[in-house]
Amino acid sequence: VCIHRVRSCSSIRFIKSKYVCVFDKSALKFSHQQRLFRTSAVSCGQIVQFKLSDIGEGITEVTVKEWYIKEGDSVSQFDSICEVQSDKASVTITSRYDGIIRKLHYNLDEIAYVGKPLVDIEIDASKGVAPEEDVVETPPMSHEEHTHQEIKGHKTLATPAVRRLAMENNIKLSEVVGTGKDNRILKEDILNYLAKQTGAILPPSPKAEIIPPLPKSETVPAAPKDKARKIPVPVSRPIAFSGKDKTEPITGFHKAMVKTMSAALKIPHFGYCDEIDLTQLVQLREELKPLAQIRGVKLSFMPFFIKAASLGLLQYPILNASLDESCQNVTYKASHNIGVAMDTEQGLIVPNVKNVQVCSVFEIASELNRLQSLGSAGQLGTNDLTGGTFTLSNIGTIGGTYAKPVILPPEVAIGALGKIQVLPRFNGKGEVFKAQIMNVSWSADHRIIDGATMARFSNLWKSYLENPASMLLDLK
Repeated sequence: VCIHRVRSCSSIRFIKSKYVCVFDKSALKFSHQQRLFRTSAVSCGQIVQFKLSDIGEGITEVTVKEWYIKEGDSVSQFDSICEVQSDKASVTITSRYDGIIRKLHYNLDEIAYVGKPLVDIEIDASKGVAPEEDVVETPPMSHEEHTHQEIKGHKTLATPAVRRLAMENNIKLSEVVGTGKDNRILKEDILNYLAKQTGAILPPSPKAEIIPPLPKSETVPAAPKDKARKIPVPVSRPIAFSGKDKTEPITGFHKAMVKTMSAALKIPHFGYCDEIDLTQLVQLREELKPLAQIRGVKLSFMPFFIKAASLGLLQYPILNASLDESCQNVTYKASHNIGVAMDTEQGLIVPNVKNVQVCSVFEIASELNRLQSLGSAGQLGTNDLTGGTFTLSNIGTIGGTYAKPVILPPEVAIGALGKIQVLPRFNGKGEVFKAQIMNVSWSADHRIIDGATMARFSNLWKSYLENPASMLLDLK
């Protein structure tokens, strides 16, 4: 058959022949749906492939947790398409195109692979597509990553969130100088560009917003203290006995735990335990809680534990280090990114508070509130879950006094905090008094940390908490 012209209209082909020499059904069948056309315009709507882009951190597969669209829905650029969860974080994928969703390639809880088709979107051909854009007839074809954008002939790297911020402020990305890797435009670059245009002065790092005190008539009343002993309540879930074994794949954060704990087996753990008298700290927190609540922040004991640990790490930086795989080099971390283990419905996650060494107790509390809210909703980002240098696990919120925490590579130390108990103790005069006692269990990498160093760090951390006023001398 001599083909004069081929037109593609959605998934239907119209073939006009000028000369027909042979007609063979097998030949026509051979020209089935494997044919792809690379073109910049067609007469009707084009079906373009939207692939799952690389979301960093070496992630190659994710689990589709929620679809925000369905087949037949119209979407615009930057609209949320779905939420995916890797073994490190949850990420919202946004659309690069204006068009109509024609196909979803995955169901909920299915595994999606980076670089593979995510959805098919039918776009209006009259609005034009970037040159050499892959147009799909039935099987999808790749297009450029959705984190890239073609502007004036050169490639500009920016995430959908950054492009949305630029669009909302009428900023052309081609006019912004990117400071990220490979000249990627970051959120800070947009804010700095905006500041230059408006003359505003931006702070070097985001700080917690301090809410002015409310009038006395609007002051938030303190919650009544519940002294009743908490009794564990069984989870009210329907129990079904099927009589059959069930096999499920390990995905999400559980998969990350498998990898991390497998790597932790290579580390010789050294354990050290002690008890802390928190009587003075309990009184101090009770005094500061109403002030923090007026500012809109819930103040727990954890910010004090974290700040005391940071002050101790300044004296013993070996505990804030990492060891390479060949055990030939030790890297002392400049930032104190202290992780806090959290128990969520998705499993164990360990977000970290960045740069604790330059944060106040109130700023740490504010950041913990943010991380806990996002963790409960399963919306923690990769930045929140990576980059940790030291970890504290508060097992006492669930129960128990002592634990044997497992180090999270490439970190070299971790602490597990038990519950606070009211116990009798003796003072210097031999008198019995009521004390608020908490037990702590430390684990350290015995390849580079000896027992004496761990004990000295624990004693310093203990002294800060038992005499919280002493922290004022070393606070930055």
